[in-house]
Amino acid sequence: MRRLPSQRPFASGSSPSTAAAAAANSRARHTDHHTDRRTGPRADRRTFLQSAGSALGGLLLASAALGQSACKDSKSDGTSTTTAASAAGGSEIVIGHYGSLTGNTAHFGQDTDKAIRLAVDEVNAAGGLLGKQVRVVTLDDRGDSAEAANAVSRLIDVEKAVAILGEVSSSLSLSGGRVAQRRQVPMISPSSTNPKVTQVGDYIFRVCFLDPFQGKVMADFARDTLKFEKVAILRDVKNDYSIGLADAFRAAFTARGGQIAVEQSYSAGDTDFSAQLTAIKAANVQGIYVPGYYAEVGTIARTAQRLGLDVPLMGGDGWDAPDLFQIGGDALEGSFFSNHFAPDNATAKSQKFVSDFKAKYGQNPTGLGALGYDAAGVLFAAIRQSGKSDPKGIRDALTQVKNFEGVSGTISINENRDADKSAVIVAIEGGKAKYRATVSP
Repeated sequence: MRRLPSQRPFASGSSPSTAAAAAANSRARHTDHHTDRRTGPRADRRTFLQSAGSALGGLLLASAALGQSACKDSKSDGTSTTTAASAAGGSEIVIGHYGSLTGNTAHFGQDTDKAIRLAVDEVNAAGGLLGKQVRVVTLDDRGDSAEAANAVSRLIDVEKAVAILGEVSSSLSLSGGRVAQRRQVPMISPSSTNPKVTQVGDYIFRVCFLDPFQGKVMADFARDTLKFEKVAILRDVKNDYSIGLADAFRAAFTARGGQIAVEQSYSAGDTDFSAQLTAIKAANVQGIYVPGYYAEVGTIARTAQRLGLDVPLMGGDGWDAPDLFQIGGDALEGSFFSNHFAPDNATAKSQKFVSDFKAKYGQNPTGLGALGYDAAGVLFAAIRQSGKSDPKGIRDALTQVKNFEGVSGTISINENRDADKSAVIVAIEGGKAKYRATVSP
């Protein structure tokens, strides 16, 4: 979702150069499903020593070494050059996940990763997939587009992942998706809502709704339920997600006869919103649409309260994080946002997910966590349907996913590789997000 300075990923669809692979190893933080942790420099030293040993062995036993390298199974230690397609015949199925586990939006990546790991635990406890255990390898992209591209390259080239899950941020999904598309390894974004993400190519999918739908959902709610006629928009101009959502809300709200009295902007990381909110207060609006991320939204709510701007805030799924309530406190009371999931309006399957997640991690899942769980579930269903774990087979099976019962709702993948699904509106009451309504496409 966040717009970051453009960074060019690897220049071709072939494996990255040794220098690029070393850079990816040294910069990306790594965790696999068995909680093994390796740092980049240590992995680089091990790779160098193992590569040197392999070269010496090749001089002594050239033909044997060539034969062995052709069928070598990846051990996820950076020494194998086997492609994802050939690695699919190994004793386990490796799934890659990249996300922002650190940085300003760390809750997004952490919640998604926890849910993916819960899904992997469950499928392995049930016998795995195709007679094999599933192993997920997660890399931290730190909210940076270059790191996202590097992470996907490493997941494919070093970890031998046959499919990729990620990212939450649309900007980072675009960076990583371009690499996955060139390498023809399927990627499912759990929660990137910008329409451009799946337009990268035919190996890129998502299991969430899109911004044009989400923006319209809140615009219709503002007109029909809240009866607002005059509102303001406060958007993050360095955030693709925020810009797209603001555009969608504006178009839908004005099409319904509403007026956007004033538009103001800020940049991700800003902490002073006094000037923007003073201008909005002068316009005498009934509400403010703030399609941003939780850190800034909480501070915006506090500032509006201090300035005596007592109108509801409205937003999107970027609000969904526990820190929103810690930062915004009672200043958020009476506000609304659209989301993918509401724990207090759960189906039987959703209730089990909430219970299992809380038992494992000691906290309730967010909507982004629910989508991470569903993205893993859709991928597992595609692998079963394909009957094999090679990237092309998985990709072809993903295009056929219809009426998958997810914890965030029923998911059908359409011809654009997007998900047709509903959204929910939640109200902030008593310091909690409470279900208000469901809106279908």
